[in-house]
Amino acid sequence: MDTTLLDAANAWIAGDPDPDTRAHLQALVDAGDEPEVRACVDGRLEFGTAGLRGVMGAGPLRMNRAVVIRTTRGLADHLLGVEGAADAGVVVGFDARHHSLQFAHDTVGVLAAAGIRVHFFPTPQPTPLVAYAQRVLGAAAGVVVTASHNPPEDNGYKVYAEGAAQIVPPTDARIAAAIAAVGPANEVPIVGVDHDLVGLLGGEVIDRYFADIAAARPSVDGPDLRIVYTPLHGVAGEHVLRALAEGGYADVHIVASQAEPDGAFPTVRFPNPEEPGAMDAAEALARDVDAALVLANDPDGDRLAAGYRPGDEVRLLSGNQIGVLLADHVLRNGDADRPLVISSIVSTPMLRSIGDAYGAHTEVTLTGFKWICAAARILELDGGHTFVFGFEEALGSSVGTVVRDKDGIGAAVVFADLVRSLHGAGQTIDDRLRDLARDHGLWVSHQLSITRPGASGRVEIDAAMARLAEVTPERLAGHEVVAATDFRVGAESRPAWLTTTDLVSLDLPDGRAMIRPSGTEPKCKIYVDLSSALGEDDDLDAATARLEQDAAEVAADLARFVGFE
Repeated sequence: MDTTLLDAANAWIAGDPDPDTRAHLQALVDAGDEPEVRACVDGRLEFGTAGLRGVMGAGPLRMNRAVVIRTTRGLADHLLGVEGAADAGVVVGFDARHHSLQFAHDTVGVLAAAGIRVHFFPTPQPTPLVAYAQRVLGAAAGVVVTASHNPPEDNGYKVYAEGAAQIVPPTDARIAAAIAAVGPANEVPIVGVDHDLVGLLGGEVIDRYFADIAAARPSVDGPDLRIVYTPLHGVAGEHVLRALAEGGYADVHIVASQAEPDGAFPTVRFPNPEEPGAMDAAEALARDVDAALVLANDPDGDRLAAGYRPGDEVRLLSGNQIGVLLADHVLRNGDADRPLVISSIVSTPMLRSIGDAYGAHTEVTLTGFKWICAAARILELDGGHTFVFGFEEALGSSVGTVVRDKDGIGAAVVFADLVRSLHGAGQTIDDRLRDLARDHGLWVSHQLSITRPGASGRVEIDAAMARLAEVTPERLAGHEVVAATDFRVGAESRPAWLTTTDLVSLDLPDGRAMIRPSGTEPKCKIYVDLSSALGEDDDLDAATARLEQDAAEVAADLARFVGFE
C-alpha cells in the first residue's frame, strides 16, 4: 500500500474516538484494501455553504463521530471570535437517520465544553424547526444533523449563522479554516448533554412555531379537503398533521407504511419525492380514499411535493408549478406592503410576470435557498421590501419570514389553503394553471443531465464549459440566441446573491437555456425554459406537450454545441 496513504490511515485511526469506525478502517488497512482505504482517507469532506454531507463510515472522507467532533470544534472556535456568540448560543437538532442522535450529542458536547450555550432538541425534529428556533431565540448559530433527501447510507451537518439563514461566503470559508486548524478528534474536549450550558427545547418553541406559521397564512375560505400525506419515513409527519388540523383540515389520511421515522427508508429506493416511484404509495392511497390533494415532505421536512386528482389519475406537480401556484396565491390573498418574491435562477422565469402583475418586487439568485434568504435579508433592510415568498424548482418553498430557509411544513398547509380556496370558487388546480398560462404565457421547463464519471469525465465537462467562454451559439434548435451571460465573470456588476459561479445563461426570444456543472455529482446540467401564448380555446395539455418537446430539442442542441455527443 502507498506509504502516504498508509500514514494518513494510521493517523486517522490514532485520533478516532469511535471504536467502531477505528476498527473498520484498521481492518481495511490490515487487509491491504488500498482502493477502500483511499476512498476513506485520501482527502476530506469539504465544508461549504451546505455544511457537510456524505456517506457514513471511517476516515476524513466519510461522515463519522471524528468528523463531527472536529467540525464542531472548528465552528466553536469561529463563534468564540464573534462578540456575544457564546452567550447567545447554538441551536442543535437532528433527524432520524442512522447515527444522527450520536452525532447530535457529540455536537452538543463539544460546544458546551468550549463554553458555548446550547439550545438542544433532544428528539428528532424537522430542519425548518431548528432554523426557526435559532431565529426566535436569537441564537448565534444553528446546527442540524441531517442529510435531507439523500440515500440511507448518508448523513450530514448543516449550519445556520447570521440572520438564522444558511451560511454563505465568507462565513463558510472562515469556519472551514477553523476546522482545518483543529487537532485529532480524540483530543477535542467534550462533555455530556446534561452539562449546565445545555438547555432542552420542546413544547414552548414548537407551539410558537405553529402560531407563527398560522399567522403567516393568507386568509381564505372554502370547504374541507380530503388529503393524503406522506413524510417518506421522515420527521415532519406529526408536525404536518398538526399544522393541517389547526388549519381546519379534518380529513387527512397518512400513508401508514411511511408514517414513522425510519433511517432505513424501507419502502423507497431513494427518499426524495422527486424520484420516480417515491410517491407511489401516496398515489395509491389517494385513489383508494378518493382524495383531492396529495402532499409529501422529504425526510427532514424542508421540501414540499404536491399532487392532485383531476380524475381517476394522480397528477404530480413540478417544483416550478408548485412555486408559481403558491406565489400567485400568496400575492393574490396577501396584504404586504411592497411585497418581495424571490426564486433561484434555474427556476421558471414565469415568477417575474406574476410578481409584476401584483406590483411585487421580484429577484433571482444563485441556486440554493441560502442565496434566496441572503437576498431577502438585504432587500428587506436596504430596500424596505417585505419578503412574502421564495422558491426553487427542486421542491423548496418558504412562505413569509417564519423560517429563513425552505419550509415544507408551512408550505404544506398554505398549499392546502390554495386548493381549498379554488374549490370554494368552483375551480380546480387545472383551472388555475390554465388561467396563469393565459395571463402570463405558458411556460415549460426541461432539464438534461449529462453524466461523465471519473477524471476523464471531469475533463470533458470542463472542456464543454470552456467552449462557451470562447464562442456562443447563434441558434439553438431554431431559436435565436439574443444574449449571453457568463456568471464566471463580471460579479462586480451584479448583486451579492448573483456572485461568481460556473454557469452560462443564453437568452432566447421566447425563453432561455442555461448550463452548469453539478457541484456534487459527475454531471453537466442543462436547463431550458420556453414560453408561448395560450389562446382561449387552446388545449393546455397539448400545448404543454408541444412546448416541452421544443425545450428538449433546445437542450439537446446545446449539449451538442458544447461537445457532448
